Amino acid sequence: MLRHIFFDLDHTIWDFDKNAEETLHELYHQYSLESLGLSCPVTFIETYTRNNHLLWADYHTGKISKEHLRTTRFSTTFLELGLAAEDIPKKFEEDYVRICPTKTNLFPQAHETLSYLQEKYTLHLISNGFKESTELKIQVTGLAKYFENIVISEVVGINKPDKAIFEFALNAAKARKEESIMIGDSIEADIRGAIGFGMEAIYFNPLQKEVPADVARQINSLNELIEIL
Repeated sequence: MLRHIFFDLDHTIWDFDKNAEETLHELYHQYSLESLGLSCPVTFIETYTRNNHLLWADYHTGKISKEHLRTTRFSTTFLELGLAAEDIPKKFEEDYVRICPTKTNLFPQAHETLSYLQEKYTLHLISNGFKESTELKIQVTGLAKYFENIVISEVVGINKPDKAIFEFALNAAKARKEESIMIGDSIEADIRGAIGFGMEAIYFNPLQKEVPADVARQINSLNELIEIL
C-alpha cells in the first residue's frame, strides 16, 4: 500500500533549464557579452547548459565539490567560447546564483498534481541542490505547503544516489520502503539510487529520452501521476 511519495526538485518540479535560460538571457544583456565577442546568446546558453549538466552529474556521484562546480561551470563555458581568462566577468556566477533561484517556472501541472496527490499521500522532497537556493526556490514557488519533509543533500551531508540519504529521508518521514516511491529526473541519482535502496521509483522523462532497460516505470508529464497513483 503506497503511503509516501518522495520527489526530486530540480528538473522534476522546478524547471531548472527554463529558469536558467531566463536568468542567462538577463545576464547576457546586463554584462554586454555581445561586446566581449559572444554574439549569440543561444550558443552561450546551450554551451553553459551542457557544461552544467556534466558537472552536476559529477557532483551527484561525489566526484567534485560544490565549490568546484560553481567556480568551473561559467569559466569553462566562457573559455570554450573563446573569451580570454582575464575578460571573464568576475561576478557572473554570483549574480546567477542570486537571480536564478528567484525564478518561478515549474513543469506544467505541478501545483495541480501535487495538490491532488497530497489528498491521498504524504509528500516529501529529496534534493541534491544547495541549501540556500533550494529553500528560496521552494519559498517563491509556493511549494513548501505540499511537503511534510524537505531533505537537502548539502544539509544532510550525503548526495543521492547514496543509500544513506534515502534512509535518512524515510526515517524522517517515519516511512517504510514498501510503502514509498521516488519520483525524479535523474536515472543515476533518483531512480537507480532509490531502487538500489529498495524503493520503487518512477522516472520523470519530459524530453522522452531513450530509457535504459533497468528503468521499469516512467512518465513524460507530471499529471500522469494523477492517473497512475
